[in-house]
Amino acid sequence: MHSISTNMTGITISIKKEAYDFLKSFKTKGKSFSDVILELKENKYKKGSAKSLLKFAGALKDLNIDWEEKERRMNKFRKDFDKRIEKTIKYMEKSRK
Repeated sequence: MHSISTNMTGITISIKKEAYDFLKSFKTKGKSFSDVILELKENKYKKGSAKSLLKFAGALKDLNIDWEEKERRMNKFRKDFDKRIEKTIKYMEKSRK
């Protein structure tokens, strides 16, 4: 879907809701959609760039997540996983003999 019309101040385009939501995710106060599109054109939001990562800064701050507990659980998971891998390797080596 696309349509274009012009007026004295600029050009109006119609885009899909998905495209609008994508552009809106980069828009900040004081920045127009035109600014966002031009920045995308200049690759300022290149995947992995500081600017694209900063978009998510603070996204989890209000979720009351116990990060220390998450880290403890992740470390336990990794240790358990390593044990399972070692057990599997030993089993496979034994079965090859």
